[in-house]
Parts: sequence; structure tokens; C-alpha cells
Amino acid sequence: MNGPVERTDPVVRIAVDLNRCQGYAQCAFLAPEIFAMHGQEALLYDPEADEAQREKLAQAAAACPVQAILVDAVEPDAVESDRVESGAVDVSAEAVSGGR
Repeated sequence: MNGPVERTDPVVRIAVDLNRCQGYAQCAFLAPEIFAMHGQEALLYDPEADEAQREKLAQAAAACPVQAILVDAVEPDAVESDRVESGAVDVSAEAVSGGR
């Protein structure tokens, strides 16, 4: 294949509030395909997941003791236009601090 693959299915956006996250890792237990702990204080996650993972993401967000996870569904066209407007780089995982 040459070039990026165009997504046609809805995308689920994930954001973790770094001021709230305390590294309890409940999200990593419930949705390991999306969240992973790196050490004891850093959380790795895919900020854009497939719609098929929405139920696991909702469970992970609900299980967060400090409610630091936000899950939102968006259409693929909106994701691409956001990237173009913001000049964002496509990354597969985002490392964040545990907030300590």
C-alpha cells in the first residue's frame, strides 16, 4: 500500500486529564488494547480508538477513581479536518505523566 489508509468508521477520541490522573491503572486493566502503564507513573494510550472498542473505553472511564478519562465519538472526516487545521502529527500512542 502506498500512502495512509483512510478511515471510514467512527473514531472514538480519548483524553486523559493530566491534573487528575494519579496512575491507578484501572483503565489499563479494563482496556489494555488502548491503555498501558509505563512504569508506575506514566500512562500510554491511543488518543483515537475504533468505535468497536467504545464499550471497553466507557467501562475504563467509569472505573477511573478520579474520573480523569474523557471518551467522545467523532466522525472520521472531523478527525482529519482537525489534524489539517491544527497541523497535528499522527501518532499511535501518547505518553502522559501520572500527574505526580
